[in-house]
Amino acid sequence: MRASPHQARTLRGLLGALLTALAATASLLVVAGPAQADTQICEPFGSTVIQGRYVVQNNRWGTSATQCVTATNTGFRVDQADGSVPTNGAPKSYPSVFNGCHYTNCSPGTALPARLNTIAEAPTSISYSYVSGAVYDAAYDIWLDPTPRKDGVNRTEIMVWFNRVGPIQPVGSRVGSADVAGRSWEVWSGNNGGNDVLSFVAPAAITSWNFDVMAFVRQAISRGLATDSWYLTSVQAGFEPWQNGAGLAVNSFSSTVRTGGGTGDPGGPGTPSACTVAYDTNVWPGGFTANVSLTNNGSSAVDAWRLGFALPAGQQMTQAWNATVTPSSGNVTATGVSHNARLEPGATATFGFQGTYGGTFAKPSAFRLNDATTCAVK
Repeated sequence: MRASPHQARTLRGLLGALLTALAATASLLVVAGPAQADTQICEPFGSTVIQGRYVVQNNRWGTSATQCVTATNTGFRVDQADGSVPTNGAPKSYPSVFNGCHYTNCSPGTALPARLNTIAEAPTSISYSYVSGAVYDAAYDIWLDPTPRKDGVNRTEIMVWFNRVGPIQPVGSRVGSADVAGRSWEVWSGNNGGNDVLSFVAPAAITSWNFDVMAFVRQAISRGLATDSWYLTSVQAGFEPWQNGAGLAVNSFSSTVRTGGGTGDPGGPGTPSACTVAYDTNVWPGGFTANVSLTNNGSSAVDAWRLGFALPAGQQMTQAWNATVTPSSGNVTATGVSHNARLEPGATATFGFQGTYGGTFAKPSAFRLNDATTCAVK
């Protein structure tokens, strides 16, 4: 059992505030055609941007030993993870990728912070790679606060442990079990001295999953650790290593926050009819191509547009052009590339992709621009 659970998180906050300037040097990685070179980060609080919308952070705060991560087009991997800390205390770091705001470092175009009672859903997906010879957990960090804060420690932290290796456990003590988002979990609750922590631990390792973050947020509300008037400030996913950790990787990550009728991201259209999507396909047995046209019907330009939609079950994207589209199945997001990322009023951006399917072919039924605006479908 941890003697001083997550005390180093408080240190992370103090040092994070001092080193905000390092985070501000994050480079923007937008893929146009072939993927750009990977970016290695060895600075303790160094970070960079992937897909033009998520932040990858090294986030080494519990040890002075070297830790290096490499940001890829779709996630990150841990290249070096020296040092170790006692397993009855806090981990040594949290290398991770996030959507939202973390110690004044906000991901580009994020819809967060967002008031909980305005969020219709917050779909996310992840694919992990695990290693042997290390002590760690693989977990989401979901942060809630009574205010729309973009810095410092939030009031409530929800952790979703996909995997744990070694003699480690969450903050606090086990308080029971729960079925959340279609899976069974051990439930742990406690306080690390800086914030409340509600943890959900999978009984067996999960390597990939699509789920709605709000399913776990509702658990926190039902247990008195938040209210509907609070704010979701960030959705993070990564690893907490105690010993070693080189080779751990997030292969892919996506996070979207869909609000019910809000104005959405700054610069985005503000009404449900402010954008139109045409989705034209060419289908053959087992395969298809899709040509997508997104038109801005609003009166202001949309910078760094993102179009979210759900590929029907059985469909898998194999390649895309004129946009970065991730992940390859389920709830996906198409992000504009350098030559079409700004959408002027009345302008149309066109992109496409190729994929495979099983069973009966179907088209997506709904499209959302920049996490907030529902587009009309031609």
